[in-house]
Amino acid sequence: MIRFSFLFTALCFATSLVHAAGFQFIEVPGNGSFQPLKGAVWYPCKQPPANEKVGPVALSVTRDCPVTGEKLPLIVISHGRGGTFLDHSDTAAALADAGFVVAAINHPGDNAMDKTRINDFSVFVERPADIKRLTDFMLGSWTAANRIDASDIGIFGFSRGGYTGLVAIGANPHFGKNLRSCDGIDTPLCDQVRKGELPELAHDPRIKAAVIADPVSLFFTQDSFSNAKIPVQLWRSELGGGGVTPESVTAIISELPTRPDVHFVPGSQHFSFMAPCSAEFMQLAREVCIDGPKFDRVAFHREFNAEVLAFFRKHLTHAGSAPGSR
Repeated sequence: MIRFSFLFTALCFATSLVHAAGFQFIEVPGNGSFQPLKGAVWYPCKQPPANEKVGPVALSVTRDCPVTGEKLPLIVISHGRGGTFLDHSDTAAALADAGFVVAAINHPGDNAMDKTRINDFSVFVERPADIKRLTDFMLGSWTAANRIDASDIGIFGFSRGGYTGLVAIGANPHFGKNLRSCDGIDTPLCDQVRKGELPELAHDPRIKAAVIADPVSLFFTQDSFSNAKIPVQLWRSELGGGGVTPESVTAIISELPTRPDVHFVPGSQHFSFMAPCSAEFMQLAREVCIDGPKFDRVAFHREFNAEVLAFFRKHLTHAGSAPGSR
């Protein structure tokens, strides 16, 4: 495929100009009822990489090295149900190698280490606010905030993170449509929705482009997307999974006011969009690591990361002049 070969060659050339992705852990302070957000940042760095292990995840990064470049575009990442900030580490590293700052957090109560609210309706309200708080932190309190171009912000979201990304760019879910998560539950938030009072959700007009993979569409209706007008690259698996069906993603494609850049991935299942698994992670979470017999996740992610990079470069103003870009 000529387009893939060109994109992959460009990505390899770009990453040769910046030696490695820098990497550091972050914690966004809590605020009122909002819990602290723990995560990490990948960013351009000129030092050679080292092999780092974070739990069962293997990374090739340079811990805490100085940030390279000025006016760097920012990408924020939202993981899927019960996931972690490391679920898309290969995509984050590829973007950082090419001159982007990439920040990801664990959504409180809905991550692999803390599942206390994984089935609660409240996470659908709080997830977009988590991402807005992350962006505020990266532009304000992060140690190299002055290296980020606040006019060049994108979002990457997968599964529930895809829902999160769509809300962040302006989509308005209709919680009364399907609220099984409130059945038999007496909380102020569920009571509010039963009365037809829509909780105020965090939209973020600073986001200029979005990459969304197999989004959860539980609460979206045909008129949910009238305010989601920025460029969107939308990825769809063939087999679905994790509560996401190919048909539900197709419905979103037709409902977005601006035709998205659609990518259909033959042979893929829902979790194919997560980073290829290490042997150790495979033993812990086989259900998210096993693809079909004819699907090569490593090869797919080379193409996936190249397409994601090309999309953000196209739609973020200064991304084409960031370190490592051509």
